[in-house]
Amino acid sequence: MYTIDHVVMAVSDLDEAGERLRRDHGLVSVPGGVHPRWGTGNRIVPLGESYLELIAVVEPDVGSASPLVRALRERTSDGRDRWFAVCLGDPHLDATASRLGLTVEPGARTRADGVELRWRGAGIDDEAREPWLPFFITWDVRPELHPGRTPAGHAIDVSGIGSVDVAGDGFRLREWLGPGGAALPIRVVEGGAPGIRAVELARSGGGQPLRIE
Repeated sequence: MYTIDHVVMAVSDLDEAGERLRRDHGLVSVPGGVHPRWGTGNRIVPLGESYLELIAVVEPDVGSASPLVRALRERTSDGRDRWFAVCLGDPHLDATASRLGLTVEPGARTRADGVELRWRGAGIDDEAREPWLPFFITWDVRPELHPGRTPAGHAIDVSGIGSVDVAGDGFRLREWLGPGGAALPIRVVEGGAPGIRAVELARSGGGQPLRIE
């Protein structure tokens, strides 16, 4: 059974994007680190069991041939920040990768405090995955080091990712996810090119979800 681990937003400037989320939605982001393989950097919006990830190309010459970097540049070519991808926590990562023809690859980044975070992923940098479809991850860290657990201090009471609206082919999404995706709160909506349209964050007190488009 998959879970929504995090949702990625492609941004042009990490600090500016973080400030917009704080100003517009009361969400605090914290520095993440650099992904040496791709020359990308990130900021994290912790939500407990899940998180939002702001990601930007910070070292343009490092991963220029990467499908991931090419897609990030395309999403932010006009200087606007946009939702980019859904990452699913997958306890059966190797089986999923085998079913979809994806390669499982290790990943790591080092936080500002020197702690290294490690994971295994499938699909994030793979031509076999259409950019609007989810990719998959299994963390290789103690539970308390999951990025969603990072202290933040939001100005709003949010408790996790409630749902994600995605434009695209519903049949293709179901085929991609297989039986493990049946209960995921991913809604297929109509209109425009395939991609994430909105993310709704659940409120701790059960109030109206916070919708970010």
